[in-house]
Amino acid sequence: MEKNRVFMVEDDMNFGTVLKSYMEINGFNVTWVMDGRDAFKKFRESEYDICILDVMLPHIDGFTIARDIREVDKSIPLIFLTAKTLKEDIMEGFNIGADDYITKPFDSEILILKIKAILNRHSEAEKEVEPREFNIGGVHFDADYRKLTFPDGKVIQMSPKESDLLRMLCVDKNRILSREKALKTIWGDSNYFTTRSMDVYITKLRKYFKTVPGVAIINIHGSGYQLRIKE
Repeated sequence: MEKNRVFMVEDDMNFGTVLKSYMEINGFNVTWVMDGRDAFKKFRESEYDICILDVMLPHIDGFTIARDIREVDKSIPLIFLTAKTLKEDIMEGFNIGADDYITKPFDSEILILKIKAILNRHSEAEKEVEPREFNIGGVHFDADYRKLTFPDGKVIQMSPKESDLLRMLCVDKNRILSREKALKTIWGDSNYFTTRSMDVYITKLRKYFKTVPGVAIINIHGSGYQLRIKE
């Protein structure tokens, strides 16, 4: 089973080391950034399931990082960690879109339970509203019927794997779809042969959209693919 990926920004070396180790012991894959200046760039390099952000950071605070993250990902869960207990700070955190605001010191076991509860809620919510039809630069994509309908009326009937892969790219459009996630979801395994197979399907999808302005499927080296659509 794939581990949930946690993006953590915390500048305290001792506290961060302990918290990262505790989360990993409890089955999470943790990426830890200490300097607020590096946080957003690091976030854009991969795909995560939840963000844990310290508010009081050097150079760039956690609220600013959260706003930047919200610009590119409207739905990823956010938890703020802070020693600040002022009502105004707590309200600011929730106004940005926090799922929780936890004041230090806190019980690490409680944090784990909160993370699991938030991830479960978001997982259920995504299942309920998961779209099946998409507009890709003027091309209508129906995932249920596996059809691409172009503005000139041309219709392409896709294979099941082509359709599944394109749907995952559409759901994560303008974000990175991790290679590992796509392989395990569609092929059930991530080995040399399934990876080569997915590359073939990516090439096919690129050919379908090569004449569609503003649409591109980009290879993000070492991470996966990104469907970029200029609105």
